[in-house]
Amino acid sequence: MVLTPQLLQAIKLLQMPSGELSAFIEAELERNPLLDRAEERREADPTPEPVAVDATPGDWATDTLPVGAGELARELGTEIDNTFDADRTGAEPAAQADGPALSSSQWSGASGGGGGGDEDAADIEAYVASQESFGEFLTRQAMVALPDPGDRIIAAALIDGLDEAGYFRGELAEVAEQLGAPLDRIERVLATLQTLEPTGVFARDLAECLKLQLIERDRFDPAMAALVANLPLLARRDFSALRRLCGVDDEDLVDMIGEIKRLDPKPGRAFAGAPDALAIPDVIVAAAHDSGWRVELNAAALPRVLVNESYAAIVKRGAAREEDKQYVSTQLQSAHWLTKSLEQRARTILNVASEIVRRQDAFLIEGVAGLRPLNLKTVADAIGVHESTVSRATSNKYMATPRGLFEMKYFFTASLPSGGHGEAHSAEAVRFKIRQMIEAEDPRKVLSDDDIVERLRAADIVVARRTVAKYRDNLKIPSSMERRRLKTGGAAYAGI
Repeated sequence: MVLTPQLLQAIKLLQMPSGELSAFIEAELERNPLLDRAEERREADPTPEPVAVDATPGDWATDTLPVGAGELARELGTEIDNTFDADRTGAEPAAQADGPALSSSQWSGASGGGGGGDEDAADIEAYVASQESFGEFLTRQAMVALPDPGDRIIAAALIDGLDEAGYFRGELAEVAEQLGAPLDRIERVLATLQTLEPTGVFARDLAECLKLQLIERDRFDPAMAALVANLPLLARRDFSALRRLCGVDDEDLVDMIGEIKRLDPKPGRAFAGAPDALAIPDVIVAAAHDSGWRVELNAAALPRVLVNESYAAIVKRGAAREEDKQYVSTQLQSAHWLTKSLEQRARTILNVASEIVRRQDAFLIEGVAGLRPLNLKTVADAIGVHESTVSRATSNKYMATPRGLFEMKYFFTASLPSGGHGEAHSAEAVRFKIRQMIEAEDPRKVLSDDDIVERLRAADIVVARRTVAKYRDNLKIPSSMERRRLKTGGAAYAGI
């Protein structure tokens, strides 16, 4: 099917996350003179003319669902035409993107403000909010440590080669060739820079980073040098091999490992640049007074734009040329289509979120163990849209729940059959059960994958051993042999 530009825009808007959508709206406000911000319109005229069209959702932006409701309430607004994927029965759903669960404290609404005054007045807030970058911090120290101007130029090149963790990932030979300086001089400058704060910066690998910090603490003796040189053995918890290589007993090895754990493997992370933008929920779920769930769109994530019909009429009446009238008509049509697409986007997201809450209400009550199997088709059939519409509506969208902030894709989990005639089980819930089993296992009788399969079968969950192994790997849990060596390697290593 040949899609019109307007339909393509509607599909694109549905899939956009809130941050990208805000940037798109800003661009449209700059491009189209007939679009206004709702806030600007209210400030300019407290009583806007009735011909203005508000793209902000009204009462339909909130829905309350009873726990365990049999059918999705008709009030969800599913009568809206599915213009995003009308008759596209062969459309492929957009790829799902898994995202980590986030704490509910990690989201907040957007706020804004401003003030008048002299345009040339000093912006005190800009000075207060400014933060020294990692490169500036190191450059300031290098100016003191390296009095020679040539060495300072070399230092600047080495600082540019640092990654966010504070490691130098470049090649010294390339720096020497680029600057036309001897390699030994480059190495000498690097050695000086490795004495700067934070300790461990300019290391070329993890072992060197730890070595620099141990030297600064006067703890880099031959035994510790052997331990740092064999970090892979430490990662595998091969304590017997480490005792032999370091020439120490159990007590000394425990002290050495404890010293390693107190070091900072990423000394540059405190200066890793501007903090990542916090995820803002598109939907907020809260407990309702009737023991149900209240599902509403987050007003902070909804774009608010108005179509200035009055200005369009004035310009069109005053236009002398036909080209000018056609331009106004085109921009007016584009503005109306944008506001309609934004409203449809909001309605679709609310419908999808409400259906997810209705089907995953056990998760909100019980936690991960209450997750039920859910796929795109189930939600799509329930609200009368295409699967690809559900996929786009949940892509990079977040839902704030009493249990934290989750990407909406998180609630779609694979189905695992039950042993009898009971309901199927969510793959995420099964992974949670596996983690619980392993965390509660007896150190003297570590569970093998086959043991876990049998326990799950006893809980009416049918799963193959290779599936258990895959889930265990996904959870970053070592094999039963490695766990046995870790848990029975002696009481001295219990805290490592």
